[in-house]
Amino acid sequence: MEVEPVPDWGTIPRMLRDRARTHGAVEVVLADDEALTLAALRERAARVARGLIALGVEPGDRVAIWAPNTPDWVVTAYGLWDAGAAVAPLSTRFRGIEAADVLRKTGAKVLFVAEGFMDTSYLAMLEGHDLPDLQAVIPYGGEEWAAFLARGAEVAAEEAERRALAVAPGDLAEIMATSGTTGAPKGVMLQHWQLLRGYWDWAELVTLREGDRYPVIAPFSHGFGINAGLLASVLRAATMMPIALFQPDRLLDLIESRRVSLIAGAPAMFFKLLDELPGRDVSSLRVAICGAAAVPSELIRRMLAEAGVERMINAYGLMEGTVVSMTRAGDPVDVVAGTTGRAVPGVELRIVDDEGKDLASGERGEILVGGYGVMPGYWKDPERTAEAVDADGWLRTGDIGTLDEAGNLTIVDRKKEMFIANGFNAYPAEIEALLLRCPGVSQAAVIGIPDAKTGEAACAFVVGSATPEDVRAWARENMSNYKVPRRVVPVEALPLNVNGKVDKLALRASVA
Repeated sequence: MEVEPVPDWGTIPRMLRDRARTHGAVEVVLADDEALTLAALRERAARVARGLIALGVEPGDRVAIWAPNTPDWVVTAYGLWDAGAAVAPLSTRFRGIEAADVLRKTGAKVLFVAEGFMDTSYLAMLEGHDLPDLQAVIPYGGEEWAAFLARGAEVAAEEAERRALAVAPGDLAEIMATSGTTGAPKGVMLQHWQLLRGYWDWAELVTLREGDRYPVIAPFSHGFGINAGLLASVLRAATMMPIALFQPDRLLDLIESRRVSLIAGAPAMFFKLLDELPGRDVSSLRVAICGAAAVPSELIRRMLAEAGVERMINAYGLMEGTVVSMTRAGDPVDVVAGTTGRAVPGVELRIVDDEGKDLASGERGEILVGGYGVMPGYWKDPERTAEAVDADGWLRTGDIGTLDEAGNLTIVDRKKEMFIANGFNAYPAEIEALLLRCPGVSQAAVIGIPDAKTGEAACAFVVGSATPEDVRAWARENMSNYKVPRRVVPVEALPLNVNGKVDKLALRASVA
């Protein structure tokens, strides 16, 4: 399938202006109590940009958003891009320690926050944390939000427009937090031009188009939610429907009442929808997009037969490499189920051995990614950037895979330490670093173990005076729920291998 080249916008602000000019009356955001046309989105984004300029935000500054998927999130993102800032999203699952770490790492100057989501006070969680770069915190709604917009009205609209048009294609648009295998938060830098290219192509390959109604279930704080949802919908003048909290019955209500045509999620989400499907009218669904190393063929067949979708598409991407590979509309079930498809246009794939030598078709090795989507680096972390991206620009993914004769990529194993809990990438090194802040824990080692509810879960081995109950209680208070250890094993000492590192193989054997 040939992909139409991305229009020569260069930057997200210029793209928004063109879309508002040519598709201004199209509803691009649709929520329970609010709808925004492209023209209205541009106007409201400009108001946010003026507010940020009034606060002293300069081009290149980082602005954080800590909120669920809402129209406010969408408006804020486009507003800060207009102001020349980079968005630094925070997951609503973060606890105070995690959020503060990212705010410090990125040097965020302003934080937008949705107080009270899921009865949570994000501001209370930040109390006591040293955040030297943070100059303003703006809760959505209420007096603070109104005052922010009122202050922005003092900035001339012409000044804000000059700022938006001065953004360059190579400027940073996003700094996405990822822990990788290091335990410390890293910020993946992504530029305007590469995001426009990557998600224009992604949208075309999944056939996202004007008139589509598309619930964005992945959090906007995640690379898929912000780019394959918030950005792609505006690129293609489709209608995004921000979903703050996934609930199968409510999503099915939405599909029926709003005639949803395209939906994306992990296999577990689709199985939950299928369980609730009898008696529902989902005839409007056209495309289902599933991002997973392997998609059960049973799921594909059931979505085709029971939900009536025309096609299912599988894809592989990662924060550091943007969109990497995708199946195509005409691929058979076995290709969608067993592979993540071929490299997208402008991206190259290699499979190499431990010495970096290219392997033949079908041979298993590390997946390397090249092309436009590879990040320029980690924010203020040249050492780890050099470890991840070689001198020739190839990204070492740490994932193990094979390529078949047709170029379809099969992911054989995930990163050596990472596991997937309830659809979220969980990194043992990050969880270990957090557990070491727990009173009474002097050492910690974490592995992933099978779990009936979440697929995999953390099992923590801890040294110290804290009891398993103490550790789990502290973790529930201070960590995202998918990181909380399902099992805590107190030990007198952690086993070490010949190199003096914790022997994770021995730990796995002990709980096998």
